[in-house]
Amino acid sequence: MEKPLTLKALSEKKENFSSGHRACAGCGEPIAVRQILLSAKNPVVIGSATGCLEVTTTIFPFTAWRVPFIHSAFENVAATISGVEASYKALKKKGKVSADIDFIAFGGDGGTYDIGLQSLSGALERGHKMLYVCINNEAYMNTGIQRSGATPRGAHTTTAPAGKAVPGKLQRRKNLTEIVVAHNTPYVAQAVVGNWRDLAKKVEYALSVDGPSFINILSPCPLGWGFPSDDTTEMGALAVDTGVWPLYEVKEGRYHITYKPKEMKPLTDWLKAQTRFKHLFKDENKYIIDELKILVIKEWNELIKKDEGATI
Repeated sequence: MEKPLTLKALSEKKENFSSGHRACAGCGEPIAVRQILLSAKNPVVIGSATGCLEVTTTIFPFTAWRVPFIHSAFENVAATISGVEASYKALKKKGKVSADIDFIAFGGDGGTYDIGLQSLSGALERGHKMLYVCINNEAYMNTGIQRSGATPRGAHTTTAPAGKAVPGKLQRRKNLTEIVVAHNTPYVAQAVVGNWRDLAKKVEYALSVDGPSFINILSPCPLGWGFPSDDTTEMGALAVDTGVWPLYEVKEGRYHITYKPKEMKPLTDWLKAQTRFKHLFKDENKYIIDELKILVIKEWNELIKKDEGATI
């Protein structure tokens, strides 16, 4: 029987993501990446789309990566890593490579929900053995906090500013996790910065799958969301406990909720903790809060119906 994952075991592993990167104080992305690399058992090759992660970790002539790293354009990291994986398979078939190697692509929500969706869709359809990780901070943070397909309804961004004309972003966020499930992807999951054990176990399983896998990680952003930089992991936990970001996985089409809050916290706890939603508490905008409450309950109830029992 496999030993349970422990912090001690992770702490004893070689660090493949170094300190000294240029991410903002409190950024959730380095936390997620470090935990992902520690959870990988085999050597890895990393691809990263343009975005916060790439910009803050590879400022020439420095790098925070202690593994092979490929910087791709905003829109094509899935294509890049699928090509590397295909080359690896060919070399292994010819006997020129013998080591077992895993392939991980990182993209932000802008480079995944929007600009890179076609590249991701193609890689999933072709069935490459790779893990695609969307580090989702719910906007184009690197270029000035513009709204993306992952930005929640009502959030203030620089391209959907809250004011007299509009109360923040008008549209609901895209449900990318379910879009990936619809590709018949062998393994799909949602995780969060703030629950290391859940994330690590999902990464372990995702890398063991014989085919593509996908993890959508909610990564709180102090700058873009508007909260103190020392509250990042607490913000992640609050997203889960209010039902905003359920933790679940889909193995070969079978749904499993991996964490169920004992009691759901009020959605307003989540909204009040971020300045990007402060305008929603004005009388003229409170109808949006009511809409969001209905949506969260609806999506949670739909997930409960699909759940076949937690596995983590």
